[in-house]
Order: sequence, then structure tokens, then C-alpha cells
Amino acid sequence: MQCIIVDDEATARAILKKLASNNEELEIQAEFSNAIQAIKHLNQHQVDLIFLDIHMPDFTGFDFIQTIKNPPKIILSTSDRNFAIEAFEYDCIVDYLVKPITQERFDKAIKKALKFSPKDNINDVSSEKVEANPKDSGNDLYVNIDRRLIKIDIPSIYLIEARGDYILIKTSAKNYTVHSTMKKIEEKLPDHLFLKIHRSFIINVDRIIDIEDNSVLIEKDVIPVSRSSRPELMKRLNLL
Repeated sequence: MQCIIVDDEATARAILKKLASNNEELEIQAEFSNAIQAIKHLNQHQVDLIFLDIHMPDFTGFDFIQTIKNPPKIILSTSDRNFAIEAFEYDCIVDYLVKPITQERFDKAIKKALKFSPKDNINDVSSEKVEANPKDSGNDLYVNIDRRLIKIDIPSIYLIEARGDYILIKTSAKNYTVHSTMKKIEEKLPDHLFLKIHRSFIINVDRIIDIEDNSVLIEKDVIPVSRSSRPELMKRLNLL
């Protein structure tokens, strides 16, 4: 694979080059200390894999990903684990390496890259994440909690709430706290049943009990409705 390294620290670039030199599958095409130089290179050269630092002056790794069109496979490198959840948002990200990086962990990431295709969204850092079949595959949602896959009946979900790096899934029988994002679970839920009415809340429209002003009552929870979401909510109701 043709690779480039994008990291503002010379030492970090040297370490990645050394790790890559021990892998026959890799050829380091170039290295860059800033994202702008890397973007110019990508406009003129074909690259299969990018080793990308998250923390760079003026232009973060995520800014870089959002700037380039049709990004190749990307392996993130950082000394901060706190960006692991945000990394799930990008289909091009293969893995998330936390510095200092060992040869064994590096080689594991390369094996993933060789097998990786868009939408895989592979990541070993998060201990809990949402797993599910596509929206049209049935009424079950699986959540991974403590290495156990727990099945949830989708129609039983009446509320999903964002809580920092976690989401709270509320059902009639039990609540589940899962390490994931609102965007990820929203993609797994059937559109005809669920609606995001606030940046922090997704509701099961069929479970609404009452609506008053800019809030809805579901079970015993009173949920705010954002001004931008209210028109869509009103369309979904069977008004007399």
C-alpha cells in the first residue's frame, strides 16, 4: 500500500516510518508536518493509506478528513483516547492508535487496513458500541455491553438521550447506557417510527402521550422539541 504520514511532530513521523519499514505491505510515499501540504500531495498522487495525527496546529486531523474528497483509508494516531467516539463518524477510518505505538499494535492496524472496506467502521478502543442490522432487516437492535450482545426490541424503545460520549436507550422494561453516538444509532432506527426532535433526544413517535407548547410527554419523560424539529413532528401526527 502506498502511504503518507501527516504529523506535526518530527519524532512521531520518524517512529511511524520505522514501524512501517518493518512491514512488507507498506511503502511510505511521503511525510508532511501539516495538513495543507498533505492535501496538495493528494491532489497529484494516488494514496492507499494515511497515518494521520489528530492534534495539529490550526488544522486538526478531523478538519483534514472533512476537507479531502473521497479520502483513502486512514489510521489515526494520537496521545488522547478521548477522540475515539468521534472517529466512529468517519467511514474511512480503519483504526485508532494511541501513542506510544508498539510494533505489535501497529501491525494489527495494518492487517485491518488490508481487509478494510468503506462502512466497516472498525475500532478496538471503545468497549461499548451499538450493533444492528440495516433499517429494513427486522425489529431487533443489538447493543454491545461488557462484551455481551444484548438484543433490544426496537418498538419497545421510546426514548434515546445523548449523554456526553454515551447514549441512554430507554425501553418499557429496562434502560441501557451505551458508548456510542446519536448519529450512529439514528442510522439504525426505522424512519417511520423514530424522530430526532432535539439534538439530544430521539423519540418513538408512536409512544407520545401528550404535546404541549415545545415539549412532548413520553411515558413519564417530558422532552423538549427544538424549533427546527417541530414542523416535522407535526407532519408525523395523525391530527383530527
